[in-house]
Amino acid sequence: MLKGRATASGTGAYASRFAGLPGNFRAMIGLSVSSIGIGTYLGEPDEETDREYEAALAAAVGGGINLIDTAINYRFQRSERTIGRVLAAMAARGEIRREEIVVATKGGYITFDGEVPPNPRAWFDEHFIRTGIASPDDLVEGSHCMTPKWLAAMLEMSRANLGLETIDIYYLHNPETQLNGVSRPEFLDRIRAAFEMLEGAAADGKIGVYGTATWNGYRVPATERAWLSLDELWRVAYEVGGEKHHFRAIQLPYNLAMPEAVTLANQPVQKQRGTTLAVASAMEMGVCASASLLQGRLARGLPPILREAFAEFTSDAQRSIQFVRSTPGINVALVGMKSVAHVTDVLATASHPPATQEQLMKLFQPAR
Repeated sequence: MLKGRATASGTGAYASRFAGLPGNFRAMIGLSVSSIGIGTYLGEPDEETDREYEAALAAAVGGGINLIDTAINYRFQRSERTIGRVLAAMAARGEIRREEIVVATKGGYITFDGEVPPNPRAWFDEHFIRTGIASPDDLVEGSHCMTPKWLAAMLEMSRANLGLETIDIYYLHNPETQLNGVSRPEFLDRIRAAFEMLEGAAADGKIGVYGTATWNGYRVPATERAWLSLDELWRVAYEVGGEKHHFRAIQLPYNLAMPEAVTLANQPVQKQRGTTLAVASAMEMGVCASASLLQGRLARGLPPILREAFAEFTSDAQRSIQFVRSTPGINVALVGMKSVAHVTDVLATASHPPATQEQLMKLFQPAR
């Protein structure tokens, strides 16, 4: 295992090596983090995709991207294991130091081991039910679990897969899924138990901070069943961990087609309501935007107003990423990259400063 974790001095030293990426690094959870992070969700669970990710990860980390995002269920643990191999090799060659790189992963969903087994139910029973890690009653929708025992087991698997003593950010993966099977009071009880386990993991040096990586939770109205309240979760964390609790990061979709993080005032704070980004900023939470390109659907065919606002870029993919990374309150725009060519294109975006408020406002001018 690589010892240690990302540090302020380590990430600061990393950022200082990339003077050609103006405005690419910003403060998040006490670290210097690149404005674009590499995601590892897409792709087949096979060796060819492993090799593609190995090359892409090395190019990204070597080129100025120091946040890597994954989850234990991404490609059935293969994404985590690929990251682990790349980081170990780069560290062994002296190309990086552990304290320079921010690694985030997630736990909550059932995962297989590298591929779908011939009999998934029997495999799950053998590896998780009979071992006492989970019971059928722990699962929601047959696929989601966030009991302390389950999360502890997933965290240990992730640490082994990644080859890291400490995971910098550990997310509960789509915790709003639980609301499809239990009442909100029961959900908050489960959140409390999960946060207690994660506070213990932080105290033991297994994680740096924890958070929630969501799909619907922070971008739907408060009347929706899947809605999550940042203030409610923060209060649970405070009750569990005190003023120095480690609930410090969130992840949510944000892009040109899914702007709710800045357009929907669905977060109650002190008898008022604010947007998720405004409230997260006030809480000094780290915010990572997933689906910056909406799995490639925002990489082409965008309206002319985007080309006018971001004329210095050569592709719609670059303009979409620029929009996300330039939005006030977003620390990191996550982009799935499994080819060196894609990494090169994304790094070309990072070579430009973030957009100004004037450029962003051009997107909201009346059509001519």
